[in-house]
Amino acid sequence: MDLQPVLLGTTVDLRPTVAEDWDALYAAASDPLIWEVHPEPNRWQEAAFRTYFERALESGGSLTIRDRETGDVIGASRYVYPDPVRDEIEIGFTFLVRSRWGGSCNREVKQLMLDHIHCTVGAAVFAVGRDNVRSRRAMEKIGGVLQAGRHERGNGQWLADHVFYRIARP
Repeated sequence: MDLQPVLLGTTVDLRPTVAEDWDALYAAASDPLIWEVHPEPNRWQEAAFRTYFERALESGGSLTIRDRETGDVIGASRYVYPDPVRDEIEIGFTFLVRSRWGGSCNREVKQLMLDHIHCTVGAAVFAVGRDNVRSRRAMEKIGGVLQAGRHERGNGQWLADHVFYRIARP
């Protein structure tokens, strides 16, 4: 499976994240309100976001999200932790600029990513901070099913402060 495809939507496009995206992604992520209910609420600070960005590049699955009309960088997401035993992959580490909250942008981003992986993988999972009500509602809006009692990522990492949602191939 290609973990860094180019995905074209109606209002957004996703393309592989590259080192040259630093300035635009940090500008998009530097709003403290984006991260206020996130398990890492300081991610808007440069040092914390630098760690996020470096891990995104290392992951081999990071995608930069752009507005199709303006070309502006408006966020990022990632394919991570493929789990062949469960026939699933995690979609995560997603953020969007606040001007894109509440509309169709998150749904379009996730649908593009789901359509891509569902050609080869049975399901996507999403780890969401347990107290991140905003992201949990967004997951439910796009059809995520809460996985009661699950706290483990596909790489075996235990996340007691997260809940997991799953979207299976239709």
